[in-house]
Amino acid sequence: MITVLKNARVIDPAHGVNGEVRTLYIRDGRLVNAPADSEKIDHIFDLQGKIVMAGAIDMHSHIGGGKVNLARMLLPEYQEMRRLQEPEAHICGPNCSHPATPSTTDTGMRYIEMGYTAAFEPAILAVNARQAHLEMGDTPMIDKGGYAMLGNDDYFLRLLSQQADQKTINDYVAWVLHATQTIGIKVVNPGGISAFKFNQRRQDLDQMHSFYQVTPRRILQALSRAVHDLGIAKPLHVHCNNLGVAGNFQTTLDTMGASDGIPMHLTHIQFHSYGTEGDKKFSSAAAQIAEAINRQAHITADVGQILFGQTVTASGDNMMQHLNAKVANPKKSVIMDIECDAGCGVVPFKYRDQNYVNALQWAIGLEVFLSVEDPWRVFLTTDHPNGAPFTSYPHLIRLLMDRTFRNEMFDKLNLDAQAMSNLKSLTREYSLYEIAIMTRAAPAKLIGLRDRGHLGIGAAADITVYTEQDDKEAMFAKPDLVFKDGQLVVRDGEVIKVVWGATHTVKPAFDWGIERDLKQYFDRFHTLQMANFKIANDQIAEDGRNHVINHTQG
Repeated sequence: MITVLKNARVIDPAHGVNGEVRTLYIRDGRLVNAPADSEKIDHIFDLQGKIVMAGAIDMHSHIGGGKVNLARMLLPEYQEMRRLQEPEAHICGPNCSHPATPSTTDTGMRYIEMGYTAAFEPAILAVNARQAHLEMGDTPMIDKGGYAMLGNDDYFLRLLSQQADQKTINDYVAWVLHATQTIGIKVVNPGGISAFKFNQRRQDLDQMHSFYQVTPRRILQALSRAVHDLGIAKPLHVHCNNLGVAGNFQTTLDTMGASDGIPMHLTHIQFHSYGTEGDKKFSSAAAQIAEAINRQAHITADVGQILFGQTVTASGDNMMQHLNAKVANPKKSVIMDIECDAGCGVVPFKYRDQNYVNALQWAIGLEVFLSVEDPWRVFLTTDHPNGAPFTSYPHLIRLLMDRTFRNEMFDKLNLDAQAMSNLKSLTREYSLYEIAIMTRAAPAKLIGLRDRGHLGIGAAADITVYTEQDDKEAMFAKPDLVFKDGQLVVRDGEVIKVVWGATHTVKPAFDWGIERDLKQYFDRFHTLQMANFKIANDQIAEDGRNHVINHTQG
């Protein structure tokens, strides 16, 4: 079957294409060269005047795992169940669950309706990976993948405290990637989640863990080196120490140097860009953070933009969530310890534009976006749902592309926050080409998805078609057409066909001999046997859904 998209105004930064009119050909879910004259054309779409991009990729969105389900259970008032109707149904109507705590079905539907064809869960606890995959496996329409959390687990911290060599650490990291079927490694508050269990309430980059006698800096060095040595495309995904703390920008700057020049990705950096200037001792340090990113080519970052309204914060950082629980809205929370692994905290929250701190957080995120020069190294996220639901992305894109609109929103903020921000002096407006970089080409490159995020020959035919509008929020909220693996699944912003995406993994080579020590460890300390800890391909691709794609290099 051959599908033709003719007269497409293509924006494909991976190949340097910016608005060139082209014809695209799709066969068996892939983009191909023009067929021979003798071949039958099954479908032709005339896209005269339409903008055509690859499907968007969300490289950091909490869509699966224990904390997500805890958020749903903590906030039953946000849940209105709806059933998936096969084979064709538009099911995003008035009974959708709240976008901060969407059901698995709503998650897939809402992403594809905006032209997103993949999303990556950034914090899969290794001991809970099976449940995370079950949730992602129940999410239709989009490709999925995840980053396994290390750096606070007992086994890894024991390795460091016993001064294990780097090869042993590398073997353990590779084993975890295999066992959890993930595509990258994440570290949350390095050492801090574990330190919280030993009654430490804060841990700076060079502060010793009271039990293991290792520092966050050492954790970052060991994990970033392991990821690099194993040839994993996705750099270590780092949630810095001291999230949300006034003055934490210095910790963030110091963290940039902790990998000794090895690539490292700093996540939701807005929450780590705070100074202590002014009467309220809370200020923007976005300029210092952006300058450091611009200067250090080995650093990439996603922003974690906050937007105003009700949401829920769900994080592995139980140390910070314990502090945040006192400002929960509504007044309830869950703080958990997970055996031998890490922890999590779920705290509902409402961001308000007349609250000084919230208003300045909003401005800080935009200051970072507008001050980081290279769109290949800054990524569009809201840390869903922590800063805002992912359904807010079209609004965020408009803020980045429309200076007049952005300034109008700024003028409505808390006046004290306005006085502490230089946002209105930033005149930059993102172009469609730059938006395509930060939402398509750059995430695919960062994660290592060689056949996603672009429209070259051989790429998966994940394609989004837009009508260009002055109101970029309206444009990106409701694409004309969305193709997933070559199948037309969305027309005029509504799902017309239900499909199931793939699960992306990476499985580097390592010495399986490490399992001898790991089995002894599991037998002694875990309630779960090592054999049951590991997830097989067929346990993800159940009933033909979510087949596994391995992106291991070489």
